[in-house]
Amino acid sequence: MNTDQVEDMHRACGSLMRQRDLLAKRIGGIELAPVSMAEDLSTVLLAIEAVDRALADAGHPYFDAGN
Repeated sequence: MNTDQVEDMHRACGSLMRQRDLLAKRIGGIELAPVSMAEDLSTVLLAIEAVDRALADAGHPYFDAGN
């Protein structure tokens, strides 16, 4: 991966993490959350893992001390 691709992947991971946080907050605020929201969260978590794995394979693991 070149530098631009690594930066794109880092931004993608950050965006997915924000989506994860938003979904978790929404799920936590509902008395009986629909299963579909948990499925959405699971999908986002898998996507984060895939991006992180791609970065690690390229020798540029994602790390953000703020997350």
